[in-house]
Order: sequence, then C-alpha cells, then structure tokens
Amino acid sequence: MHIHFIAIGGSAMHNLALALHQKGEKVTGSDDAIFEPSKSRLQKANLIPEQMGWFPEKITTAIDVVILGMHAKKDNPELQKAKTLGLKIVSYPEFLYEHSKNKTRVVIGGSHGKTTITSMILHVLHYHEKEVDFMVGAQLEGFDTMVHLTQENDFILLEGDEYLSSPIDLKPKFHWYKANIALISGIAWDHVNVFPTEENYQEQFSRFTETMVPGSILIYNEEDEAVKAIAEAAQNPTRKQPYKSPLYNIEDGETLIDTPEGPMPVAVFGKHNLNNLAGAKWVCQHMGVDESDFYEAIASFKGASKRLERIAENTKCVAFKDFAHSPSKVKATTQAIKEQYKYKKILACLELHTYSSLNAEFLTQYTHTLDAADEAVVFYSPEAVALKGLPQIDARAIESAFRHKNLKVYTDPQAFKAFLKKYSFKNHAVLFMSSGNYGGLDFEEVKAWIS
Repeated sequence: MHIHFIAIGGSAMHNLALALHQKGEKVTGSDDAIFEPSKSRLQKANLIPEQMGWFPEKITTAIDVVILGMHAKKDNPELQKAKTLGLKIVSYPEFLYEHSKNKTRVVIGGSHGKTTITSMILHVLHYHEKEVDFMVGAQLEGFDTMVHLTQENDFILLEGDEYLSSPIDLKPKFHWYKANIALISGIAWDHVNVFPTEENYQEQFSRFTETMVPGSILIYNEEDEAVKAIAEAAQNPTRKQPYKSPLYNIEDGETLIDTPEGPMPVAVFGKHNLNNLAGAKWVCQHMGVDESDFYEAIASFKGASKRLERIAENTKCVAFKDFAHSPSKVKATTQAIKEQYKYKKILACLELHTYSSLNAEFLTQYTHTLDAADEAVVFYSPEAVALKGLPQIDARAIESAFRHKNLKVYTDPQAFKAFLKKYSFKNHAVLFMSSGNYGGLDFEEVKAWIS
C-alpha cells in the first residue's frame, strides 16, 4: 500500500509512519515543521519530507490511504486535493482500529497516568517475551518505535487519548477503539478549548464505556470518584475490576510496595505511580500474566520518557523532568517528590504551555497544586498565549491562582535561565514540569549547573 501522512511529524503520527515503513508499506508524508526527536527518527528511515510545507501535487490517485494528523487544518491544500480525488482519508485512531478489528483491543484511558500504565504493561509483556501490537505515547527504553503492527499478534495495546481524532473527525480518539479490555485511571478536566465544561469532559469517558464490545472487561481506579461513578453506571462491560493504590513504605529513599511475597523495591515512586502500577497489574493478569510474574518484571521498570525522568543526581541534588501540566498531575507529581525526598528542599518549576493552562478562567484549577514545594517557579510565554488566541495573563493572576507563599513568575526564557544558573542546589530535589521546553532551555546546561 501507498500511505501518505498529512502532518507526519507528530509524536504518534511519525511513530505510526515508522511502523508502517518497517512493515514494508510505501510511506510518504508532509508537514510544515518537524521537531526532535521526530525529525532525526524520520531522517534515519528516509521518510523526512524534502521540503517543509504542503504540496497538493504530491496527492495522486496512486495513494491508497491518507492519514490526517490533528496538526493539519481543515483547509489544508493536500487534504483538499485528496477530497477532490475521492481518496480514502482516515485519522490515525481510525487506521489503528481498522488494523485491529480481529484482535483483542486493550485500551488505557484517563486524564493522567495512561502513558505510564501503557508503558508498564508493555515492559512486563516484553520482559516475559509476550508479543503484542501496540501504540504508546512516549519513548520507552528497549523499543525502537512506540507503534508496532503485525498480522499475527492476538493483542493490541493502545493508549487511549481523549483528544479529537483529526480536523475533520471530531470524535475523541479513544472512542474509535471499541475496547475488549479497558482501563480508566483518573478523570480531571482538561482540553478546555474542546470540552468547555467539566461535565462535557466527563461525558467523553461515559461514551468510551459505551463503545466497549459485548463481553468486555473494565478495570477502573476506585480511588477517583468520577471514574468510580462512570464505571459503576457503565452498561456495556460484562465484568468490572476496581483497583486502588498498594500499601508501601519509603526506606532510605527507596520505595517498597507490599506484595503477597513481602515488601518489594520498585524504581518508580509517588502514590500516583503506585496507583498506576496497581492498574497495570490487573490489565496484565487479564492478558495472561500471573501476579508473581508481573511483580518480577515491574521491579525493573524505570519509567517512560519525561514521566518523573531522573535527569541528574549527585551528592547535593537530584533533578527530574516530568510531562505534568494538568492541575491534578502537577499536584500529584510535586507531592511525590516531597514524599520521596522529605529531607531535601523542593524546587518545583512549572511551564504553562497548553491551551487549558494558559486560559485565565482555567488558572484557578491550579490553586495549591505546588504547595508541597518549598520554592516554586511558574514560566509562561506571552507569545504562546497570543498564538493560541487567548487574552493575556499577568504575573499577579498567576500568583493569585497558585497561592504559593514562595512563588516566582518568569515570562522571559533568559531571565529564567539566569535564575537557575545562580541558584544554589545544595540539598535540593528539583522538578521541571512541562509539555514544552521553557522557551528553549538546554537541560545539558542545567545538569552542569546542578553538578
């Protein structure tokens, strides 16, 4: 097949392109900007477009399928040409569903934790040499691509994103998958540009349970009230399995969880991550992995990229990078660092980067989310606010929203960089939370300052 990607540079899109290329399909693509690590990975596979931009002349009847990414606009010239020619146009979740119609689809949903849970499951299956198809949203150690598709594997493991499928397909991605086994980790209002109210956002998860096939299994976090209510009301799943955080202790900076075989050390930490681990265990058991085999494998799980990823450690300081940006995840991640490093001072740095986080009306959701930190920094770019078409916010609005007694606000990347360069990191645990890069912050420089 000849498969053409419109917006090939996206995180999921470029991984799908690489997976199809590895399968032997003919893959082409376009984009108006491609950043790392997508750029290098596409270059290595000779899939990088020769020129950035949109070229309708690339779209011909020789193309079998066009996969349309969310980054593209409705009036994209290549999309318009594909429509004129009557080509098959799909979003990547629709494509994945078409591929997996005859497989057992395992879908991990939730406002937070879904990447970590999916990665944990994949790690365990890989450890025990159980082959499955998969799509995960973050890079995982030991895997070349985060999408893998075959004809022969019985299971496909899918991270179930609730955001829209494409500019012309406004269905949340996870509604496409029609799960045989599903997990919902937690629900906290996000994507306010698409789901204007908390009720509307929660409704997407109710609809997700309605898409589950007859005879399906729903695994759910009973510690989250919204998840519990939706799971208990769900009609389609035949079986329901609640889970909750395991008991654990922290000894000399090491987390040990209670298991039937006794306390076991794990590399991940924080109650939210241990809650994720409990959910992953039940999914693995329903995929044929015994509980003892799960614990054996999960002990070596170090985490997914940018999910409490340890970037530096020495005798005076430890530093982590995390994808956290939603209020609930910011709070949970900051609390996890404080609990794990109770004898260190905590510096938490948060970049407001997403549409929701830069929305002045949404800011109040962040009240007290950084309270576990001794010092806190919030960085945002006024240019990013303008690009998203939002009203400007100022430092006073940030301070009023977060209500942290020791908060600094930066809008200039150089000023934030200067602050870090002069900072005394002695006896500190430092946390960088963002889905962006703080206006171009070089973390190799940060590592040098910390050391």
